[in-house]
Amino acid sequence: MNDPIDSRTTSSQTDAADNPLNEFAGCHEGIIENFKQLQRLLALLEESPDSSEIRPLAKTLRKFYHDLVLVHHAEEEQELFIAVMDAATDKEEASLARGYIKQLVAEHRELEAMWQQIEPAIKRLSKGKSAELDAMIAGKLAAQYLAHAEFEEQHFMPLAARILSANDLSALGLSLHMRHQEAATTYYI
Repeated sequence: MNDPIDSRTTSSQTDAADNPLNEFAGCHEGIIENFKQLQRLLALLEESPDSSEIRPLAKTLRKFYHDLVLVHHAEEEQELFIAVMDAATDKEEASLARGYIKQLVAEHRELEAMWQQIEPAIKRLSKGKSAELDAMIAGKLAAQYLAHAEFEEQHFMPLAARILSANDLSALGLSLHMRHQEAATTYYI
């Protein structure tokens, strides 16, 4: 994955540990790895349908989707995309960002709809039951998610890095931190 930080960013923006854009890029790496595991599950089902690896792999994929993918989509849509649009003052960059965001949100919904089509089979597999996993939909989902993440990394993240000031990045980082704290305390209570 490319570092979303552009050469025009300020020195405080380039501190990788403090740049919330890197949190989104890092999340993509985990998502991509898990979608590769979906491809692995398909291969296992075809080559060795009685494999003892199927159940734990399916269980991991379900957890990953609900705990990571859906959360990632929500954070992008409710935090990152809004921050970028709020900070976009250049008319051309704002128009480009709006187009990218519209495309990315539409892709989120399409990817989520594909998952919903295969989740019943993955749920059965995660419980050790047999199921017919639609290889065409699962393969398409994995391939499209990889393309989605690549587009976001290559086009949207560099644009976001240009648009967001150091203050915007700090506010985004704080907002993400608060979201994560709220999620952690929900389980504590």
